[in-house]
Amino acid sequence: MPAALAQALILAGGRATRLRPYSDHAPKAMVPVAGAPIICHQLLWLAAHGVTSVTVSCGYQAERICQYVEDGARFGIVVRYTIEEEPLGRGGGLKFAARQLADPDAPFLVLNGDVISTCSLSDLAGYHRGHGEPATVALSPYRSQWGVADLDDANRIRGFVQSPELPYWINAGIYAFDPSVIDLLPDRGDHEDSTFPALAREGHMVGYRISGYWRGIDTPKDVLEASRELTKAGRVPAPEFHVPEPEAVEAGGEEAPDGTGA
Repeated sequence: MPAALAQALILAGGRATRLRPYSDHAPKAMVPVAGAPIICHQLLWLAAHGVTSVTVSCGYQAERICQYVEDGARFGIVVRYTIEEEPLGRGGGLKFAARQLADPDAPFLVLNGDVISTCSLSDLAGYHRGHGEPATVALSPYRSQWGVADLDDANRIRGFVQSPELPYWINAGIYAFDPSVIDLLPDRGDHEDSTFPALAREGHMVGYRISGYWRGIDTPKDVLEASRELTKAGRVPAPEFHVPEPEAVEAGGEEAPDGTGA
C-alpha cells in the first residue's frame, strides 16, 4: 500500500562521538551497518513505502553524505539537502530543514539519522491521518541491555532472560508531522525537550506502537549487533550500495571510551 505521506526528512547532522572510531571521519548517517551506510537503509526503506521526496538535514561532514547519496536516483527517490552553517540542535535543524521541504504545506515523516527499522511507514502514515492530531511518534518496545534474573518466591534464581522486552514503550526516532508543527519547533535546541512536552500536555500528540525490526545505532556494539541481525534476516543492501569499513575498525579498534555524548 503506498504511503499516505510522500515526503520525509532525515536528521543527519550529528557528530556521533559515542560511535567512534566509526564516526571519526564520517557523520553518523554514513556509518556502515551490514556493509551499507545507515542512510542507505533509510532511503531504501522510505522508497519501498512510497515516499518520493526526502530532505536530508546535514551538518558535520555534510559532503560525505552528499557524495554518497547524490540526487537519490539510485535509491528511487528524489533527495535534497539543507546544511546548517552553525549547530542548531536537533529541533533547530529540524525546523530549518522542514521549511525547505518539497511541499511545505503537506504532512511529512521525520527520521533520526541513527535508526534502522522495517516497520510499516504506510501503516504509520495511515494511523497519523486517522487520528487527526498534528504529531505522531512511533514507539518501540523497550528492550533491556542487561540479562534479567528469574526468581522464585524464595529468591532462588531459576535462570536468566537475556535482553528481554520490558512493558514500556520508547521514542523510536520516527515521526509523522502536520505542517503546523513546524512553527512550534525551537529555533535552537532539542524538540524533545520543548515541543514534544508541550504537544503532549495539550493532548495533540499520539503514539504509534510499531512492530517489526527496530534498532537505534548509538555505539560500536549497536553497529556490530545490527549488522549480524540484518545479515541473518537477509536484509543486506545490494553490493553497489556498500562502502569500505573504516580503517580503525578493520585494524581492530572497536570502541573508544567517550563520555561526551552523541
